[in-house]
Amino acid sequence: MSHPLQENSSHERENTAFWFPGRWIGGLSLILGPLLLLTAALLRIQFHYFYDAQLAAYAGHPALITAAYSCFVLGCLFLWPGIITLARFIGSKHPVLAIWGGMFTILGLMGRVFHGGIDHMAFQLVNVQSLDLAAKAVSDSYHAFHIVRYFNGMMMFGWILLAIGAYRSGILGIIRSVALASMFFLPLGTLKGTRFESTFLILGLCIALVPLGIKVLRDGPPPSRKAIIWTLVCVVVESVSIVLSILFPELMRR
Repeated sequence: MSHPLQENSSHERENTAFWFPGRWIGGLSLILGPLLLLTAALLRIQFHYFYDAQLAAYAGHPALITAAYSCFVLGCLFLWPGIITLARFIGSKHPVLAIWGGMFTILGLMGRVFHGGIDHMAFQLVNVQSLDLAAKAVSDSYHAFHIVRYFNGMMMFGWILLAIGAYRSGILGIIRSVALASMFFLPLGTLKGTRFESTFLILGLCIALVPLGIKVLRDGPPPSRKAIIWTLVCVVVESVSIVLSILFPELMRR
């Protein structure tokens, strides 16, 4: 029989042992990623979701649409560490579901960032040419070949695998697992705005992952002083870089 002190020490070592991306990045990712996606959906919910209406919305409200699409891309970029964290928890009991579900879901997030790049270029066509020419360019090239399209099925199916793994591992209950799996139905592609059901799908993602992110952050010791200092340094440097790039856009061309 193990001594209670030895059991506690073993448990502490498990909590403090290194793992990627780590408790703080993983926990914050599970919180910020879904909330950014939800913000994006709400910002553009007033406009029809198809590409011509999205381009017209940008022509009339460039700051609002830029904010919406930027939040969506940031949400995808910030969410992948959280998916790795969730897959790590699932993998302790169901490694196959963790591996394939995590890989497919992260692949899907990459695909959405790829589409975000296409969206950005389409919006710039509105600026440098006109709304009509931008709409024609998107229409004429909408079904053009790109390799990412052939992974769409795997991108969407990853959410279901993660949901099954999370439920079978006891990480999420049935309701939150179903909410996570519902992301399978979130539209994927170029200039996809917010459909009526999209807001509820992303809200389900928040219900599934945000409480888990909070639990991950609470389950362990606070960050060290060194980690806090380096985090503040990185935030300050990045903030200064952003401000300088806005005030002096010629710096971005160097």
